[in-house]
Amino acid sequence: MSTVRAGIIRMARLELLPLLVGHAEEMAGVLSDPALHGYVGGVPDTPRELRSRYRRITAGSPDPAVTWLNWVIRLRDEDRLTGTVQATVGPVGSSGTGAVAEVAWVVGTPWQGRGIASEAARGLVDWLAEQSGVESVIAHIHPEHRASAAVATAAGLAPTGDVRDGEVRWCRVIGLRCAGAPGRPGL
Repeated sequence: MSTVRAGIIRMARLELLPLLVGHAEEMAGVLSDPALHGYVGGVPDTPRELRSRYRRITAGSPDPAVTWLNWVIRLRDEDRLTGTVQATVGPVGSSGTGAVAEVAWVVGTPWQGRGIASEAARGLVDWLAEQSGVESVIAHIHPEHRASAAVATAAGLAPTGDVRDGEVRWCRVIGLRCAGAPGRPGL
């Protein structure tokens, strides 16, 4: 079982704040652009749907060996939420020793192109690298999603050439190896 817990992560311009159900109203607006779903599918959630989703996520993973960590991105100088980052931390394969963190990020359309996603992802991945037992960080990115690939590169991840469900697996080795993923987080 992972002992990693989400806390506030501070960077130069941003704070990553642990996700709360109360963030749903503001985040529904942040995530309201249908273009944000171009590579992952689906449609934007209503505030009600997002509250329900956030309740499930903040309740935690049903698998005791897996931890869901979710944050909202707060841009301090504007005092507003601009997106989310998340990590699912779980055991490395069947060995049960060490952990792998699978990460993802999204920044609302009005805040894209300002380096917010790169700063947030870099802060998250660096924080994960400091957590006991985390051996690798991985992300899955659509091969045509250049912006997300740039964010992954900024966070120190590199493409592996492994393609799963049409997405390229990216990895940053912390420990000895870039290991298998524990499964996708609830966001």
